[in-house]
Amino acid sequence: MNTETQTDRAGFAFALTAYGLWGVIPVYFKAVGFAGPFEIIAHRICWAVLVLGLVIVVRQQMAGIRHLTPGRLRWLALSGSLLAINWSVFIWALLNERMLETSIGYYINPLVNVLLGGLFLGERLRPAQIAAVMLAGAGVANELFAVGVFPWVGLTLAFTFGFYGLVRKKIMVDSVVGLGVESLLLLPLAGGYLIWLSMAGRGSVASGNVGEIALLALGGPLTVIPLVAFAAAALRLSLTTLGFFQYLAPSLTLLLAVFVYGEPFRASQAITFGCIWAALIVFSLDGLRFQRRARRLNRAA
Repeated sequence: MNTETQTDRAGFAFALTAYGLWGVIPVYFKAVGFAGPFEIIAHRICWAVLVLGLVIVVRQQMAGIRHLTPGRLRWLALSGSLLAINWSVFIWALLNERMLETSIGYYINPLVNVLLGGLFLGERLRPAQIAAVMLAGAGVANELFAVGVFPWVGLTLAFTFGFYGLVRKKIMVDSVVGLGVESLLLLPLAGGYLIWLSMAGRGSVASGNVGEIALLALGGPLTVIPLVAFAAAALRLSLTTLGFFQYLAPSLTLLLAVFVYGEPFRASQAITFGCIWAALIVFSLDGLRFQRRARRLNRAA
């Protein structure tokens, strides 16, 4: 077996781990539903700081934190805030039987990234990309006009994560170091909220339920493990290959919502998802065609 094949297989394994965990993580958040969304987020941040700190020390990346400029720290404070909003909406939706809507958000996120790249980075959108964005827009319009429901959960998830990626692209900080600093900047709010809950005699810490605290603490590793796996996959796979894996997570979430948690899949939603899936097919085929053409040009040069 040659080295390239081994690298590809390892990359596939890491990508499956990352997107597979992101796809089934709703099961975990359903399991900690005894706590409110904000308590879950606060625990997730606190325990993630501990796990990320350990990972950063093991990977000898402390220098990456020491060299952060005040300007980059401000940008990380912004990206951390976007991530906190994303996590809060995601967990609120899961605990309120709206898991299906979260999958919409992560399906259209790649298209939102393309749109934001065109608006803020001056990236020219190819005709097929414009068509894909318009198809996804038709799906959103179907929810809004045909059904009379504004899909705010999916759009909030897609745009907060899209802007999060835009900010992180601007500052170019290592993914683990960046998340570690973001979590650390959010720690005073998260820790303060848990202390306030405890002083008010509420929450798992105040109740002294060790099982509940341990389950909430699991949110730390479940936040970090897929991120580290994703970073490892990104080093071994092309962006196009990695791009196909990103549809695994919302697909698993969709299956969980319908077949495990019994959320209704309305006929109107079939139209919405049909538009979004058609958009993703157009988007993916265009990406493959563009990459092949770039390879031919490189060989010719």
